Amino acid sequence: MQRRAFDRVVSWAGLALVALLVTAGSLMTWANNYVSNEVHNQLASQRIFFPPKGSEGLTALPAADRSAMQQYAGQQLTTGDQAEVYADHFIAVHLKGIGGGKTYSELSALAMANPTDQKLAGTVATMFKGETLRGLLLNAYAFGKMGTIAGIGALVAFVGGGVILLLSGFGFWHSRRVPATEKVFDGSHEKITDAAAATR
Repeated sequence: MQRRAFDRVVSWAGLALVALLVTAGSLMTWANNYVSNEVHNQLASQRIFFPPKGSEGLTALPAADRSAMQQYAGQQLTTGDQAEVYADHFIAVHLKGIGGGKTYSELSALAMANPTDQKLAGTVATMFKGETLRGLLLNAYAFGKMGTIAGIGALVAFVGGGVILLLSGFGFWHSRRVPATEKVFDGSHEKITDAAAATR
């Protein structure tokens, strides 16, 4: 096969791959923007705010949870990362205190075994609401992470496409400079090697 033809075939294949990567990068960029906007809008509509700095809502938390919450003190909850912090370091702490370390499922089973215990029934209702909100916030966090990953994937696709585009351009440039008689995959390399070995 002529080297010129080979260079051109490989270069055109590279351009096709560039088109594929640009398409994939564009779709992942769209996914990143769509997910980020949806997560922001859905969370913003809930009007949840972190406790202000120095407030009892923060100072009453255990040290590790207080440290995690402190970075967003006083801010409105609008991102997936904020949702994860609020769910795991604020709601979860309060639920642990309300339920005495028991989960909603465990308390619900106790309430069914003691149907006349109104205090327990109230605790179960509170735990249900808290766990539901916590679950919704963690779902927002998961979707936010997927959007972030899509954004990273888009960046990788665009960078990869750029590199391959440069290589394809080099391939077309090389195809014009290589002699018309030069060939590849015809065994000429092996013949030259054998001839060189015979002269030694």
